[in-house]
Amino acid sequence: MNQLSPRHLVAATLAAVVGIASAAPATVSVRNVVLVHGAFADGSGWKAVADILRKDGYTVSIVQQPMTSVAEDVAATTRILDLQSGPAVLVGHSYGGAVITAAGNHPKVASLVYVAGFAPDDGEVLGKLSSTQPPAAHSIAPTADGYLFVNAAKFPADFAADLPLPLASFMAISQMPINGKAWGTPFTAPAWKVKPSYGIVAKQDRMINPDLQRFMYARANASVTELDGSHAIFLSQPQAVVKVIKAAASGLKN
Repeated sequence: MNQLSPRHLVAATLAAVVGIASAAPATVSVRNVVLVHGAFADGSGWKAVADILRKDGYTVSIVQQPMTSVAEDVAATTRILDLQSGPAVLVGHSYGGAVITAAGNHPKVASLVYVAGFAPDDGEVLGKLSSTQPPAAHSIAPTADGYLFVNAAKFPADFAADLPLPLASFMAISQMPINGKAWGTPFTAPAWKVKPSYGIVAKQDRMINPDLQRFMYARANASVTELDGSHAIFLSQPQAVVKVIKAAASGLKN
């Protein structure tokens, strides 16, 4: 048998190491984050989360969807995803979770983060899905032209119980309504079936039943984090929400 010289042995060892490294590349953390707001709110609610992410070197984009229809909200999100310089974590709060379920099929979406959000399955509509495990709140009412508002007097307790009352009251009078047709629009090809998913359960949520959140996240095989807080958990606990977004960016699971 031929014996390798020390010099050739070192070269062969280095070649083997390089071969292993090239066969199993290290995971690269995603640096783009796209945030999608929910019903009765707007993109400005993400400010605390965005500030932390940007300070830590992430590029943040916030979708201001019109909430005139599911199709137009998905189109608004797709428009922002098209502008990303590379792969992105797509984050949705509340109704925004349903939006990212559809828009998340975009090729630039690396993973999904649901923040007290809907994660509908193929063919489901939000109204019927919500009724399977109803929320504690009963404060949503339609306008004459079919848009939905939360009763301003009940908004602080139902939507933002863990926020300072002046802030919750301002959110109540500045809330963005959603077209009621969104609650009856079926969703198709949910992105959570093909993309890694993460879910935050707001344990004191009165707008989307926490048990419904748990059910949706379980069937999405999501990595789940439970937090004590209201539906406005993205405002009351931005650091905890950012921690989950960073885990999604790094591909880490609980």
